Amino acid sequence: MTAETAAMLPALMVVLAAALWAIQAVGAQLECVDAARAAARAAARGEPLDQVRDVARSATRPDAQVAVTRDPETTKVQITVRVRPAWGSSLPAVRVSASATADTEP
Repeated sequence: MTAETAAMLPALMVVLAAALWAIQAVGAQLECVDAARAAARAAARGEPLDQVRDVARSATRPDAQVAVTRDPETTKVQITVRVRPAWGSSLPAVRVSASATADTEP
């Protein structure tokens, strides 16, 4: 029983690490969704686009890429963040993004 547990322990640690990384990515996705929604509302009200980008970055991460498109009918905000586990800086980053659209106010 002990030998089987010792052989299986590294595999369990890898699965646990992958699950924690997935949870971190889902949390970043939810942050992006909330930030995109708030930024789209602010941009649709007519606030300056630099201020909208700052609002979005303050709600997610400072290195977030924020794209704002505003036309007379709709306003769209796209936020993209790269998520890398804190314990594995050599691992590749996962790209997480979210977008929100709001009707532009006159």
